[in-house]
Amino acid sequence: MGLDLYKLNHLIAVAEEGSFTRAATRLHLSQQALSTSVRTLEREVGVPLLERSATGVTVLPAGQALIDDAHLLHGIADSAVQRARRIGRSEPERLRIGHTPAVTGDEVTALLREHQTDPALIVDVNQRYPDELVAQLVGGHLDLGLGRALTLAHGLVGTTLIRQRLNVAVAAGHRLAGRDDLTLSDLDGEEITVWGHPGRSGYTDLLVNLCRDAGFEPRVRRNPIQGTPPVTAAIDSVAFVTAPPGPAAGGAVQVMELRPEVHVPLQALWPQHGASDARQAFLASVQGF
Repeated sequence: MGLDLYKLNHLIAVAEEGSFTRAATRLHLSQQALSTSVRTLEREVGVPLLERSATGVTVLPAGQALIDDAHLLHGIADSAVQRARRIGRSEPERLRIGHTPAVTGDEVTALLREHQTDPALIVDVNQRYPDELVAQLVGGHLDLGLGRALTLAHGLVGTTLIRQRLNVAVAAGHRLAGRDDLTLSDLDGEEITVWGHPGRSGYTDLLVNLCRDAGFEPRVRRNPIQGTPPVTAAIDSVAFVTAPPGPAAGGAVQVMELRPEVHVPLQALWPQHGASDARQAFLASVQGF
């Protein structure tokens, strides 16, 4: 049995709106037509997908599983159309890369400079927050995502490309700025700037756990200026960075090595289904896939 993508769109709209009335308005359909479409889909699948009540609708587990797969199907379909158009029009291939704020644009540029195998390849690089990154990978809007301590979502696969040395950045006038290197325990009592909330960011949790393993509970704050390179957070606080030791941010920041060495992952995520010769060539160059 083939699934009707239009009916899947109807199911997604009802689930997102929590109401047939609001979903019908959004889709410019009558409520009766929308209800008929979803009930037809339920008959085709063979199990209930929604629980209907006087206060709205609740997505059942089977419905959520179908919705998760529907997002993947739409992403695969969109990618297939774009690939066919590119080949049919003899256009150069394009590699669309997203990276989280924990990975700097300079790090992405360095990877591409070292591992881009086709000089004619067009590469689009944009920063995305982790949830947006995952959604755009699933939806077929990105070919590759780069981040740290990311959780694999349904329909994505991934690997650790490299492990990078973790350093500490402080303001040039900070009491620790004159040191050649630091230990994690030297940061006990310092306020440490992170990009994600503890418990909601895998990378923040990784950094917090490093401090706990060193014997102290870190004081952390989420960076109020999102989207800037990690090293800039040290202008007002202490921050963990992968930038090399030395002055940074025009001399306003000093980066120091951690002793003993600590390394953090640079991960790559991509859609499990969907072809990209450019992505495969890039991954093969970095890790010999």
